Amino acid sequence: MAVTGNGNRDASGPGPLAGLRVVELAGIGPGPFAAMLLADLGADVVRVDRPGGGGGLAVNPAYDVTNRNKRSVLVDLKSADGPARVLDLVERADVLVEGFRPGVAERLGVGPADCHARNPKLVYGRMTGWGQEGPLAQSAGHDIAYIAVTGALGMIGNPGEPPAIPANLVGDYAGGSLYLVIGVLAALQHARTTGTGQVVDAAIVDGTAHLTAMIHGMMAAGGWQDRRGANLLDGGCPFYGTYETSDGGYMAVGALEQQFYDTFVELLGIKDEAPARKDLARWGELREVVAARFRTRTREEWTAVFEGTDACVAPVLSLREAPHHPHLAARATFTEFGGITQPAPAPRFSATPAAVTGGPAQPGAHTESVAADWDVPALLPKDV
Repeated sequence: MAVTGNGNRDASGPGPLAGLRVVELAGIGPGPFAAMLLADLGADVVRVDRPGGGGGLAVNPAYDVTNRNKRSVLVDLKSADGPARVLDLVERADVLVEGFRPGVAERLGVGPADCHARNPKLVYGRMTGWGQEGPLAQSAGHDIAYIAVTGALGMIGNPGEPPAIPANLVGDYAGGSLYLVIGVLAALQHARTTGTGQVVDAAIVDGTAHLTAMIHGMMAAGGWQDRRGANLLDGGCPFYGTYETSDGGYMAVGALEQQFYDTFVELLGIKDEAPARKDLARWGELREVVAARFRTRTREEWTAVFEGTDACVAPVLSLREAPHHPHLAARATFTEFGGITQPAPAPRFSATPAAVTGGPAQPGAHTESVAADWDVPALLPKDV
């Protein structure tokens, strides 16, 4: 364990954020993922779970990887002394992360004003879908609705078909969790420079909209059509897309630049019959030629053809297949901990490498250690 500036121990792991203390008010989706990322990078993340609250996922909490590298205490925020226990943790923390609807934390007595009264340097991270203000701020929602109104969902899929749903990666995690972490780290820099904390309002709609910045620029310049499957990067281009192989697998093609395209058509064996790539009127014909050729071999055979070349072609792997890809295996992109194969911490650091050091925190399992390390004896049950 590391020793913090106040002389207390903590459970910081290896990584550049060792020594940072984070209080996470239990939630689901992007909040826990953001806190996991901070924990992966070495922060001592204490998750405040509700007694009998259970996990937000429809799986055993022992498999909820988003709670790895954390510790958990049980606090009933609706009890008479619940808010005071959380504020005792806040007084010793650098960051708090919560994902309630706007106003809920305030009603529970752990809103920004309550927390900053105890710890003016605290970075208070708020994770919501719609944000803290606006006509929909109090409305329920999920990833699919947030990415729908930003225009991101409408970009994905084939023309003439319903938009394709990208799991909850684009909204919850890319537009939500990652922007919360960026905001928290930026606010930490400000707090350490000025001694003053602040509130980070991370809304999934804001982050997801921000992700489309390049597309908006291309659209303004006339280089992007506002419809699915008609553009360079959305499947409209025959040399940027996916193709089925003879065994029902798929290959992903991204041969955008001319030199990569030249290698692609040569290795695919269509160099002499492929229509000119710059002739947009013949893109449909080019796509048919490429598709027909890919259907002549298996995914494994085509992988062998393109492996290690600059054709920008790769096999489309399943979640279970991905950890065994030679490149990912060589880099240890995935790791196994507690019998669960899972993505390793990212990104990587030359001086302070991160690691998975603990499995999913079970609710309340670390009350005693946190009470001791953070010097908050009020966390302990009355009879201890």
